[in-house]
Amino acid sequence: MRSEITAAPALPATTLFLGGGTPNLYPADDLVGLVTLVREHFALPNDAEISIECNPDLALCESFASYVEAGITRVSFGVQSFVPHELKTLGRRHRSEDVVEVVRRARAAGLQALSLDLIFGTPGQTLASLDVSLDAALALDLPHLSVYGLTVEEGTPYATWRSRMPQLFDDDVKDAALYERVIERLSAAGYEHYELSNFARPGSRSEHNTQYWNNDEYMGFGLGAASYQSGTRSVRTRDYQSYVAAVEAGRPVACESEHLTPAARLGEAIMLALRRREGVDAAEFARRYQVDVCEQYAAVLQQWQELGLLEWDTQGFRLSAAGRPLANEVCAAFLAPAEYA
Repeated sequence: MRSEITAAPALPATTLFLGGGTPNLYPADDLVGLVTLVREHFALPNDAEISIECNPDLALCESFASYVEAGITRVSFGVQSFVPHELKTLGRRHRSEDVVEVVRRARAAGLQALSLDLIFGTPGQTLASLDVSLDAALALDLPHLSVYGLTVEEGTPYATWRSRMPQLFDDDVKDAALYERVIERLSAAGYEHYELSNFARPGSRSEHNTQYWNNDEYMGFGLGAASYQSGTRSVRTRDYQSYVAAVEAGRPVACESEHLTPAARLGEAIMLALRRREGVDAAEFARRYQVDVCEQYAAVLQQWQELGLLEWDTQGFRLSAAGRPLANEVCAAFLAPAEYA
């Protein structure tokens, strides 16, 4: 990965995110060196948000002091659930008490910008068991929480399981009820629902992820890493052997890339903006993309507004409360507007 970084254009960066997966498997000294290299090569400011994803395994969470030394400012724990049978279903080894301990360790090291991930829609989950996880998460009083619906990717063991026993997996109605419970509980606890799956105390939004939702450019390094530069989206190979062979030989890592047309770029920008609480700012889109989005998509906007899924005014448009559980369907209308005309 170091050779990838040093070979990349030395463009100025504003944030750094170490993830996904479990980067805390790496020795702390290696992470310190990696952050130092990125900071120097991309002129990362001293006060930049630097995030790391961590599996809340006690054996892997003993290096928080080294993280602070490296300049890491934010830690996101992949908790997923506080309910034992749900953790087993999700293939997670940690226990709920482990999460409490790793959060204590992180705070003791001086890390305050902490977040954790939960999942709803796990087979067998109920509103009551979801409340158990929400209660435990709220008791930690973290500045940021992310709550995602379970996504079943094709070709995975979960997909095979679902094909054999579909009755164990939630339908859209139950998923919507679980999602609404999440929004209700976290909003009542004072969290701002600033993005479809993300909730923050005032001033604690994820700066790095906000750049994705703003459709800003980014560079990714490592196996399967994604980048978005000058309208081109690229993803490095996910084949471990070919990735290692390329890095060791000093060759460029194989990538799949796609240059987006202006229409596709605009559609994706709208889709990402609709994930945010603020939605699409018409003036900002006119400045960045030289288009009046409210005029160009008037038919689509009217359709979703009449169904109560969008709120539309002179400033722009955003998902309504009823539209949030149906965000994928609403966003698809802007990716392929002709199909909805």
